[in-house]
Amino acid sequence: MLQTRLHYIKRLINEGEHQHLDFKFEISDAAKIARSLVAFANTEGGTLLIGVNDNGSLIGIRSDEEYYMVKRAAQNYCKPEVFFTSKEWTLEGKKILEIKIPVSLKLPHRAPDTQGRYKVFVRAGDKNMLAAGIQIKVWKKQQAKEAVQITFNQLVKDLLALIESTPGLSVQELKARLNLSKYEAEELLSDLIVMRVIRMENMGKDFVFHRKE
Repeated sequence: MLQTRLHYIKRLINEGEHQHLDFKFEISDAAKIARSLVAFANTEGGTLLIGVNDNGSLIGIRSDEEYYMVKRAAQNYCKPEVFFTSKEWTLEGKKILEIKIPVSLKLPHRAPDTQGRYKVFVRAGDKNMLAAGIQIKVWKKQQAKEAVQITFNQLVKDLLALIESTPGLSVQELKARLNLSKYEAEELLSDLIVMRVIRMENMGKDFVFHRKE
């Protein structure tokens, strides 16, 4: 059993930080760790390994205080609260705390930024980033009681033809080519995403769009 656990944690560490994995040397700020919790919950879920340095070296946690700091962050600094599970592992004589955050069904979650203002964070690569406006629009429309309705007029046909002929265009590029305002472009794109006609892909600094396969 011990050998299996060692292989599991080492395998995670060897992956390095990425979209679904983050290392934390320690937890000293509940508001700050809340941003990681909501970013994972808002995106595709993920794992925090606490007691591991950014370079993958083992530091270990000092006490149960690390767990209670995460719990405090999830309950008091995540709106709505983020659900997580935890497990403590011993590796090379050091305790590592594993926190697993599933993708949430109560999107979006918010956490305080460095100024204390509650914002929506998402995971992009190995970073936590502010969510784009169009992503928040999609979440709100998906949770709305009224179904999205759209008329497939010439504008919609032109938009779909453009996305199909040139996949990977951003909101800025699409609005410029179709002579739309940012608001008009985001409203139209978010409607089509909710209707599962197109999909968006997070490229880190921007979202790009593709026809739904």
